[in-house]
Amino acid sequence: MKTDLFDADHELFASTVRGFVERHVVPKLEKWDADRLIDRETWRAAGEQGLLGLAVPEEFGGPGETDYRFRVAIQTEIARVGASALQSGFSTNDDIALNYLLRHANPEQKRRWLPGFVTGDTIGAIAMTEPGAGSDLRAIQTTAVLEGDTWILNGSKTFITSGILADLVIVFAVTDREAGSHGYSLLVVEDGTPGFTRGRKLDKVGLHAQDTAELFFDNVRVPAANLLGEPGGGFGHLMQSLPLERLGIGIAAQVSAEAVLGWTLDYVKQRKAFGKRIGEFQGLGFTLADLQTSVEVSRAYIDRCVREYNAGTLTAVDAAKAKLWATELQGKVIDAGVQLHGGYGYMMEYPVAKAYIDARIQRIYGGTNEIMREIIHRDLLRS
Repeated sequence: MKTDLFDADHELFASTVRGFVERHVVPKLEKWDADRLIDRETWRAAGEQGLLGLAVPEEFGGPGETDYRFRVAIQTEIARVGASALQSGFSTNDDIALNYLLRHANPEQKRRWLPGFVTGDTIGAIAMTEPGAGSDLRAIQTTAVLEGDTWILNGSKTFITSGILADLVIVFAVTDREAGSHGYSLLVVEDGTPGFTRGRKLDKVGLHAQDTAELFFDNVRVPAANLLGEPGGGFGHLMQSLPLERLGIGIAAQVSAEAVLGWTLDYVKQRKAFGKRIGEFQGLGFTLADLQTSVEVSRAYIDRCVREYNAGTLTAVDAAKAKLWATELQGKVIDAGVQLHGGYGYMMEYPVAKAYIDARIQRIYGGTNEIMREIIHRDLLRS
């Protein structure tokens, strides 16, 4: 059973994305991994092809396209070639950083920041996680104190996606210790601001081409005009944006699982052992049957979530379910894919091996899957 999510316009757009991937992505995959960085030229090329900042309104240079199915088309085509690092970078930009700006930036901020998200000249990042505070955001230590018309920002962040290349960073900071959940705010720190420095480009298990960094803020003077949203509204703003972030991770997991299963089926149809194709052995065949069924059933839920998001009705709980289920399935499919490739599945020249190391983070970032289970668990008790 194939997905019925796309109509003719989405299929046409997907063909444009496919051409971009073939020209600008596939030839660079090895170099990106070696450099531990995706070059800015690729971002600008994506901008020229109309693949970035889809939801940016026309008045700020974008197409104003809010149908999220076009973003799904981009994720799908990137997954076909195993470019998980690029997918992660694009998703951080469009589904997270840009989403915050679209939701909470005032007209003047939108005029300043949004056009670059369309052209690929602006790369954004969100800085929440700290060395001593992962999923428990209330434990963060980064602070911002208002002095006149300037916020004085101090602290550090870690595991920041696009931390090396980012032109602007949305920082989650404590602005009032006595105000409880209303004591956190979002500040936009721009590249080149004195006191803002980048630490190590972190050496990760996978997603090698996706730059991830430590960020440091030492008495950084952030103009009051760079406060994003309401003062003290940081937690509420996070809650509004997390469903899309988690849906994006779930979609990335789903399309990755579909791609890996396709590679694996191609392999077992060709590889022979004991005089016949290995896909003909019943044990392997049953495994493949189970995986195919699981992937198709999962896709039905993911598609429903996309439609709910388009309608403005996707809940945080349902997004958590999508993230939890699809990332767990992704791990299962890829592990089986490696096994069915045999020794070749352990060789980095085969895309299934790269997918294996790239996928592990999916069950961690965006809120660990344990946190997803807790969200779903609490909702069950409220029912």
